[in-house]
Amino acid sequence: MHVSYIIDRRPNGRHRSAVNRQRFLARYREQIQRAVSDAVTRRSITDIDRGDTVSIPTRDIAEPVFRHGAGGDRHQVLPGNHDFQRGDQLQRPPSGAGGGAGSGQASDHGEGEDEFVFNISRDEFLDFLFADLALPHLVKQRLAGSETYQWQKAGIVSSGSPTKINIVRSLRQAQLRRIGLGAERRRQLQTLTAELQGLRPEDEERRRELLEKLQDLREQLARIPYIDTYDLRYNHHVKVAKPTAQAVMFCLMDVSGSMTQAMKDLAKRFFILLYLFLQRNYRRIELVFIRHHTSAKEVDEEDFFYSRETGGTIVSSALHLTREIIEQRYPVDRWNIYAAQASDGDNWSDDSPICQDLLREQILPLLQYYAYIEITPHEHQALWAAYKPLVDEFRGRFAMQQIIEASDIYPVFRELFARKKEAAA
Repeated sequence: MHVSYIIDRRPNGRHRSAVNRQRFLARYREQIQRAVSDAVTRRSITDIDRGDTVSIPTRDIAEPVFRHGAGGDRHQVLPGNHDFQRGDQLQRPPSGAGGGAGSGQASDHGEGEDEFVFNISRDEFLDFLFADLALPHLVKQRLAGSETYQWQKAGIVSSGSPTKINIVRSLRQAQLRRIGLGAERRRQLQTLTAELQGLRPEDEERRRELLEKLQDLREQLARIPYIDTYDLRYNHHVKVAKPTAQAVMFCLMDVSGSMTQAMKDLAKRFFILLYLFLQRNYRRIELVFIRHHTSAKEVDEEDFFYSRETGGTIVSSALHLTREIIEQRYPVDRWNIYAAQASDGDNWSDDSPICQDLLREQILPLLQYYAYIEITPHEHQALWAAYKPLVDEFRGRFAMQQIIEASDIYPVFRELFARKKEAAA
């Protein structure tokens, strides 16, 4: 008989349960989401993707408790009572005198509980950070020579690897086999038992004959194996070609002299969030980094985030370069093209109308989605006014948001890439 061993290789630490942890994280999702949002705001750029310590107020994790009531009439005699008699009303203790969890005035009695504190890993932190986010209007296409494959369930088979054994179907098959092989013998057993019970005392020879047959039938039933290799069933999987979602994200950052260091830091925070989101959620994604002042230049990741080059402001230079790169490297019929632009909105006055025309006529018709983020604590600048008519013209494919301080970055990011935009499309 073939024996299969099932080994539990789930990544559980000592005294830990991965299933219970996932259940806990799902139950207190809202509180953890708030903690993650706060962490993104207060962290430095280099630590934005590490795990975190999360605190949940005790009141949020309190469990309902059922107790038996006293029931009936009860009388108690409490020793040492010299102040009250039966029927007296007691005053409520003053605020802060009872036990609590850190609120009110100090007291020499009472007790309470601190907040529940636990750690979440980097992967869990990023899962909560980018929950319910997606690139809008992502189109999956079949691309020659670049199909991806995915294993899919294809029913149940009678042979396969022990690691894919289907225990439920195997036991069900074994039960059906035992029922089928033993049905006729059980009918005979029932018939002979009824005949034995109806025999008269003088039919001793027939009684012995029936007892021998009954014993033989019981032994035959006992020899039917509980499970056999014939019963084993395995999950079957087949490799299926899947359409490929191929996308490119253009990151355009203004590094002109009007952008203060604080503004540049806010822009970098936004683009780091975008970078982490794309790298974690999408397999076939390319990023094109463009820095611009009076001229635009395609740079690598290191220069994009850490170069200190600056100058005047001509935003259209970045848009011209974006259009050239799309024509040279990213055919529209094969690529999902996205762009995110961060600027303080300050631009050479004659250049803003040029930017509007470039977006309207040459760039937005090719893109799935374009996000413009204006980083300024002041009133909207010239670029915002030039871009505003495009919001209605390209509804759902062009979005604008303003960032004033670090606490605005994560809410703005979620607003720009919320999954609801993809569903609305």
